[in-house]
Amino acid sequence: MKAEIAAVLLAAGALAAPSDKAPRKAAAACSSAVTLDASTNVFSKYKLHANSFYRKEVEAAVAAISDSSLKASASKVADVGSFLWLDTIANIAKFDEAVADLPCENILGLVIYDLPGRDCAAKASNGELKYNEISKYKSSYIDPIVAKLKANPNSAFALIIEPDSLPNLVTNADLQTCKDSKSAYEEGVAYALKSLNLPNVVMYIDAGHGGWLGWDANLKPGAEQLAKVYKNAGSPKQVRGIATNIAGWNAWDLSPGEFSTASDAKYNACQNEKLYIQKFGAALKTAGHPNHAIVDTGRNAVTGLREEWGNWCNVDGAGFGVRPTSSTGEELADAFVWGKPGGESDGTSDTGATRYDSFCGKSDAYKPSPEAGEWNQAYFEMLLKNAKPAF
Repeated sequence: MKAEIAAVLLAAGALAAPSDKAPRKAAAACSSAVTLDASTNVFSKYKLHANSFYRKEVEAAVAAISDSSLKASASKVADVGSFLWLDTIANIAKFDEAVADLPCENILGLVIYDLPGRDCAAKASNGELKYNEISKYKSSYIDPIVAKLKANPNSAFALIIEPDSLPNLVTNADLQTCKDSKSAYEEGVAYALKSLNLPNVVMYIDAGHGGWLGWDANLKPGAEQLAKVYKNAGSPKQVRGIATNIAGWNAWDLSPGEFSTASDAKYNACQNEKLYIQKFGAALKTAGHPNHAIVDTGRNAVTGLREEWGNWCNVDGAGFGVRPTSSTGEELADAFVWGKPGGESDGTSDTGATRYDSFCGKSDAYKPSPEAGEWNQAYFEMLLKNAKPAF
């Protein structure tokens, strides 16, 4: 990342960090119903909420640290806004506590992530529903979330819709698992978009990252795949655009790009997420899909760690990145967010585990690591030590 841009982002991130001294106001105390205008950047008005679930994870991690200096830095992570992953039917229950302490000026980030045959190209993040359980996805997963959102009309919500799903249909269509999941992905995402199209909600559909749909050959079909599902849902007005780099590692504006010297670099003009948003955003506009974006900067502080673009599991040497802020310097980028809660594992390094994925055993993956979603204390401390800007 260029030094002058880094300085701007550091300042923006510092300004955006929420204070633990601010009075916490219950959502019930908010006096009027929220109406979010998805034709505007809602992050310029609302601050991403530091949800109670991640706060408790971080507080437990802080208690396990003996070094006083590191302990003090770690405690500040609890005050950073991040998205809450509703990644199973059971985890919908996390919603209630998270919304209970949501101040009126904050927006609660939720990741909608439980499609049938979820993550058809990976083992570590396979979901609980089989590829043919679309009816259960609708009735037991999406519908209960809709009910909770409707029951909290005075609160604002930002949703990331189904990470990795539609991008997998573009680039992994030859895998049998993805062939099996294709119809459920398209129908499921469309149902989610249509059902979650509520006044107090703004939605961003996951679009992978620059090292995935950013390849020259993937831009047009990627945009058309997202637009197809968006239009099948009736072009819901609360869809603002896309989410990129979710749980990812790509730099925002590193130039030259991290893989610019690779032999195949000439086939990918999106060498950072800023370029990706610009180029994919243009393709989305042509395809008839909203094209503003939020970008995950939760773990992208350190570059040059991965052997190739596609290495996604617990990258060794990573660090916490820029704090959530709407000051991005790019018109199409609404906000930098923390999409993936730093410290929660991407997948297990145990080769004997049912959900072991070979990407979690690569030389650039941190070991040992527990199952996806489980806390990894050592990894959290590494992210903290390598944070830019530092805590």
